[in-house]
Amino acid sequence: MKLVGRKILYDYKEKHSDSKLHIASWEAEVEEAQWNTPHELKLRYPKASILGNLRVVFDICGNRYRLLTIVNYKNQIVFVEKIGTHKEYDKWKLG
Repeated sequence: MKLVGRKILYDYKEKHSDSKLHIASWEAEVEEAQWNTPHELKLRYPKASILGNLRVVFDICGNRYRLLTIVNYKNQIVFVEKIGTHKEYDKWKLG
């Protein structure tokens, strides 16, 4: 998969040093992945939340952080929308 939105992740890792290794690991895994369906993604990330409009939320750092993405399976692109603490995630409007 092609990962778009790395600056969001880079900036977050700079502010939250405990997330660096977890986010870096997630980035590497996504780049190696070739998901064609949400089911294939869930095989690797069973705790990921599949939302409407191709949105997927990943738990990072033992669910301390939530990573909101758009996954375009057809074009093999994962776009990072935002990342935040679980408390911040609860305030996001995902409708």
